[in-house]
Amino acid sequence: MESTVKFIKFYPNPATTVINFDFQQGYDRSYSFEIYNFFGKKVYEIKNVASANQVSLDNFNRGVYIFQLRDKTGKILESGKFQVSK
Repeated sequence: MESTVKFIKFYPNPATTVINFDFQQGYDRSYSFEIYNFFGKKVYEIKNVASANQVSLDNFNRGVYIFQLRDKTGKILESGKFQVSK
């Protein structure tokens, strides 16, 4: 049985101006982080993530977004969704 370990804590949710993604454990600089809009279009990407990442939502429209944390092989380690309310 797989354990559902959460790597990332994200807040605030819903977000208005910025959203923070902080690693709880298992942090590795080789990870990449991507954000997709509701239509599946990639709208943001961080290569070589830091242990704490702040994303400005200036260019984000109101709505639901999906984030994906990937290892260097492209495997999704964690995904989740957050809401932007402006």
